[in-house]
Amino acid sequence: MEARLTNTDAAGQSAHPDLRGWLQWLAATDRLAVARKGISLIDELAAVAKKLENERAVLFPAPGKHSIPVVANLFANRGWIADSLGVPSVELLARFQHAVRHPLPWAEVTAAPAQEVVQQKIDLLAQLPIPKHNEHDSGPYITAALLIARNPKSGIQNVSIHRCQVSGPDRIGVLLLPRHTLHYFRMAEEAGVALEIALVIGVHPACILASQAIAALDQDEMEIAGALLGQPVEMVKCRTNAVRVPAHAEIVIEGRILPKVREPEGPFGEFPQYYGPRANREVIQVDTITHRKNPIFHTIVGGGTEHLLLGGIPREATLLDHLQRSFPSVRDVRLTRGGTCRYHLAVKIEKASQGEPKNIIMGAFGGHYDIKQVVVVDMDVDIDNESEIEWAIATRFQADRDLVIVSGAQGSKLDPSSDNGISAKMGIDATKPLATEPMEFKRIHVKGIENVDLAQVLEGDPKAAFARIVAG
Repeated sequence: MEARLTNTDAAGQSAHPDLRGWLQWLAATDRLAVARKGISLIDELAAVAKKLENERAVLFPAPGKHSIPVVANLFANRGWIADSLGVPSVELLARFQHAVRHPLPWAEVTAAPAQEVVQQKIDLLAQLPIPKHNEHDSGPYITAALLIARNPKSGIQNVSIHRCQVSGPDRIGVLLLPRHTLHYFRMAEEAGVALEIALVIGVHPACILASQAIAALDQDEMEIAGALLGQPVEMVKCRTNAVRVPAHAEIVIEGRILPKVREPEGPFGEFPQYYGPRANREVIQVDTITHRKNPIFHTIVGGGTEHLLLGGIPREATLLDHLQRSFPSVRDVRLTRGGTCRYHLAVKIEKASQGEPKNIIMGAFGGHYDIKQVVVVDMDVDIDNESEIEWAIATRFQADRDLVIVSGAQGSKLDPSSDNGISAKMGIDATKPLATEPMEFKRIHVKGIENVDLAQVLEGDPKAAFARIVAG
């Protein structure tokens, strides 16, 4: 039976779901490992986390002689993410779709655990256990922080995750891709002012997932998080600016993205399994740090399983919603692990007409510019199994008939094969023709396999059984 996490479980002893409640649940279900004290923050912590990334979350007490523990690997597979939202895995995308369609406004509070301790004299590396992850990263990076910014004109907030390089005691280099945070920053920069922001570290998984939704400009992702949790997220105003942050966060770094300032940032190990290059990027000036008593620092190893899943599943849900608006035959989607949970999309359809898969392919390209390859398959193909997708291509696809290619489209700047983000797109119709001979595309099947109970038909000790057989 699949273990499921309720909102009460997620909250633990707290009145509101938070990171600690999720870690308690992982520990209770034997999915949390605890490392020895003193693991180095430079490479060693990431190496241990990477070794266990498909098995367990890892808590690192006193890493690098810091008093603040670090946690990594909050998710090892899709099932863990479903657990964090209290739903079965098969309902995961539907739950996310519902949350995007029916956001729940957050509730502002005046006092918060996230502000129990206030530090105004800033030395990031001395005060926080910030790891260096991949071998050629330019230094320690904050990788799991929600960057919350306000629209300078309307005050509506946006929530996202960006790689944040510690470049000085109170300065952070940040990569802003062409999305909503960059739009807000350009508005502020054109007005000659800094963009007030907060970096929020250590929140309930629902908040992290919501930050990755492909939402409309000026849709506050914390409202999606509230819908995922089934209760409003409690938010509190920062001490030094107008940004509102989750009240039950572990750590909050308050600051401003400076106008007309660019400094070197990178390289950094990214989700495509390559390093994002060094270049002049935007800069955050840190003003203060607040945190809970005895806080926990969450880190995500760049390019690891947690990185891929956290970005992939929210995108799947919003891409599914996007496609189903125009194509009722679309039943499910997956951003495949081999495609870095960003670039390659598999779409399962209940095919109704010839030519429809190619329309779906073009619709998927419009769903997010990161999408580089789309494969459309029939209902009998398991899109959680990449071998099944490849099999469908091998047996139902002909390149001169079923291939769609789009040149010179916007793609991901983190794809090293692109021309500074200009990318080609490829679509593959791997569906069966609607009119065929009955046995032409009939999949082979061994009758009775569903009813085989191996415990009943296999010997308990095969070595002894084999010895008896050969002895006659």
